[in-house]
Amino acid sequence: MYIVAIVGNSLIMAAVQADSALHEPMYLFLSMLAVTEVGVSVSTLPTVMGILWFDARQVDFDGCLSQMFFIHTFSCMESGVLLAMSYDRFVAIYNPLRYTAILTQPRIICMGLGITLKSVTFMAPLPILLKQLPYCHTNILSHSYCLHSDLIQLPCADTKFNSILGLAIVLATFGLDSLLIVVSYILILYTVLGIASGEGRRKALNTCVSHICAVLVYYVPMIGVSVMHRAAKHASPLVHTLMSSIYLFVPPVLNPIIYSVKTKPIRQGIATLFSCKRELL
Repeated sequence: MYIVAIVGNSLIMAAVQADSALHEPMYLFLSMLAVTEVGVSVSTLPTVMGILWFDARQVDFDGCLSQMFFIHTFSCMESGVLLAMSYDRFVAIYNPLRYTAILTQPRIICMGLGITLKSVTFMAPLPILLKQLPYCHTNILSHSYCLHSDLIQLPCADTKFNSILGLAIVLATFGLDSLLIVVSYILILYTVLGIASGEGRRKALNTCVSHICAVLVYYVPMIGVSVMHRAAKHASPLVHTLMSSIYLFVPPVLNPIIYSVKTKPIRQGIATLFSCKRELL
């Protein structure tokens, strides 16, 4: 799964970078999504592979906080990029003639930097505050990597403020992003219904299929993990571990496959990369 996630997303980034025909807003946003998914995969890799391959079941506290920060930051960036991609689809359908004039490369770069800055700003307080708390007993984590929801249960001090802050950050980032994605698709649907021909409506909606799949692949496991933590507290720990692993592993693995299968220019770009390699050999 790590190989598929890292190699698949790296191929998408390389194809977009190498092919000038893919220097369009949709593919630039897809390249950003690939960067965030490689980031999530690399962030979890040290402890997951350490446990499964080397039975290394201890992690340094500072290392754990660092891993938590990068996992949550890249996950927040992924959510922000999915929101930007929904806006991209709305502009492409609502105003196709001015699509590239509205979403210019400088604006896309600014959006990417804004998403990164927002994610870092929101997630930075979490490890800083956890670092200040006392830990006075055996600290056992539920997962094979460090998450804020797991670490917040370990201190032997009042963590109410940390819990409230964590919830507020979730609502201000993932909650707001998902709400705006829904609003974007309501506007897209309203615009598509205004297209006169049935063929035109079908083509317009077909351009959104890959993004809708990416949104579902990202948010459905996240909702599943949240429900499991609240509604199934007494379930087997293996169930919680399985759900949390699905949440972090499935999107980076499936998204490159989805976009490679559903998007012909990406398939052609990847094929061009391999054909160039053969010519060099």
